[in-house]
Amino acid sequence: MKRTKPHRQTVSSLSTNTATEVGQVIAGHGRHYFVELNSGEVIKCFPRGKRGGICVGDWVDISTQGERAAIERLHERRNLLYRSDEMRSKQFAANIDQLFIVLAAEPMFSEDLVGRALVAAGTANITPYILLNKIDLASTPLARTRLQPLIDIGVPVLEIQALDSAQVHAVLDDLLRDKTSLLLGQSGMGKSTILNALVPEAHAHTQAHSEALGAGRHTTTSTKLYHLPNSTGKIIDSPGFQAFGIAHLTPEDLVRGFIEFHDPITQCRFYNCTHRHEPNCGVVAAYESGQIHPERYALYQRLLNELESQPKY
Repeated sequence: MKRTKPHRQTVSSLSTNTATEVGQVIAGHGRHYFVELNSGEVIKCFPRGKRGGICVGDWVDISTQGERAAIERLHERRNLLYRSDEMRSKQFAANIDQLFIVLAAEPMFSEDLVGRALVAAGTANITPYILLNKIDLASTPLARTRLQPLIDIGVPVLEIQALDSAQVHAVLDDLLRDKTSLLLGQSGMGKSTILNALVPEAHAHTQAHSEALGAGRHTTTSTKLYHLPNSTGKIIDSPGFQAFGIAHLTPEDLVRGFIEFHDPITQCRFYNCTHRHEPNCGVVAAYESGQIHPERYALYQRLLNELESQPKY
């Protein structure tokens, strides 16, 4: 975080007077957060009382008094991307315009995880893109084939070679301008290398994935927001993940996350149709006629069963 200044220097001029300012959370570690003010200064803050649930991308009101800074109020969010299971939830970031899911021909990516991330983005009104990295590998044609069901429903798939910084900029610069974008992906797909190409000052640690494990080592341990050089865009880097729970979604949310269901659902006979076995279901009819890909429909059934099997409290 190049803009960060020592906390003492940031607030020393306030002496014992109290000042309140608006800032954006750009990083968090445990109970303390780094908040960037409109001036560009970054100060270390603690939430007031037991306030929690703050994440990168949030806009907050902070108060400073002497050498102390506190988060007083969380502004209303436009959206929040997170994953959850029965035990806990993990927030990625708030107030996001677009999501870039980083995949690679090797190690093998999970269509299930990609599908879950797309559903979460759809329910949060976040525009998704897929970045297919390492396109020089011989297994790239297979990766393209596996992504075809998503291409068919209009998800943009952008091919890049993350080690070629100029090519990364040529593909992404226009898309990133004036937007807040989140990089998300399984470990080992090259996400940190992409960040290094876009924001050299981030100095993200990269590490070759282990062939023995078939997955990369986790190189990003916390979520951070960066300003793109010579651009008004912002990019948020997040830790790699190997699971994506959707316990926070409802069945109605789930349907909204499947874009290919949106037209057929208008033909459903019943308002509470589950799109599995009901008569005169527009979604089932679209699936049977080949308008909905079998893998996508199977994912929907799997996720709906997962939601319905959750304990009810």
